[in-house]
Amino acid sequence: MAHIRQILPGSPEAAADPDLRQVYDQAVRRAGRVWNIVRLTSLGPRATRASLALYQEVMLSPGVLPRRVRETLAVVVSQANGCAY
Repeated sequence: MAHIRQILPGSPEAAADPDLRQVYDQAVRRAGRVWNIVRLTSLGPRATRASLALYQEVMLSPGVLPRRVRETLAVVVSQANGCAY
């Protein structure tokens, strides 16, 4: 469980904030759910958008390494750092 205050999808707080509601709606359309990494930045929807844009640029842009390899490296580094997500 995170020790960072989060605004959960479907909560009254999320429904009341149009920016956050849009971020969560986009997350569901993209991935079928709102992942923890997105919820952990829920207090700052602009920061969430910037973080997701950076992720998409790194993972989806053309490059020497195929996306599958980039994703694998991300998982290995996350495990090495003890990151649960």
